[in-house]
Amino acid sequence: MRRTLLCAVVLSAACCGAASTAAAQPAPYGGPSRLGAYQWQGPYAGANIGYQWGWTTGDPTAPTGVIGGVQGGFNWQSGRVVLGGETDVQLSDADDTFAPWKFSNPWFGTLRGRGGVALNNILLYGTIGLAYGTLKAQSTALGVSESKLHVGFAAGAGLEVAFVGNWSARAEYLYVDLSDRPYALTGSNHGLQSSLLRFGLNYRF
Repeated sequence: MRRTLLCAVVLSAACCGAASTAAAQPAPYGGPSRLGAYQWQGPYAGANIGYQWGWTTGDPTAPTGVIGGVQGGFNWQSGRVVLGGETDVQLSDADDTFAPWKFSNPWFGTLRGRGGVALNNILLYGTIGLAYGTLKAQSTALGVSESKLHVGFAAGAGLEVAFVGNWSARAEYLYVDLSDRPYALTGSNHGLQSSLLRFGLNYRF
């Protein structure tokens, strides 16, 4: 788990470090500039789908399942340097049962900063920021449940490619850590740590 988080932070730092070496004046947003370089600056929105591998702290369960959601953000570009912010909300069917408890993560969201390097129509980026979501504990014997909102952090890296008009496709790895909270139902503290691999489409306005 620590190794996964370390890899995500290193990838994020590497992208931001590489981006800081580039310097140029910003060009107008939307498609190729006068010099032929693709421009990433401006607002965007899109949707994604992927898979979640989770681990419940304080319990042997490992909630996994399909995720899907929407995202939106804004990019600022100067030369090859691309900085921005992004938010997303995800629905998830990740759950797991280890008698007598079942844990699930019905939804979560993030609010993150992004930094990366544009190689014409290819964007390599790292990302880090806030994460929040619901963890649900359920007694399989009694049929009662307890849900709580958790807050934590998210970090990762991705690759985005512009292909037709204002459309782009991307692949992204994200590590999400929802911090522990006490649960009266189990008499223990629980949180959720997850690795996400997701693919998405964005439209840049």
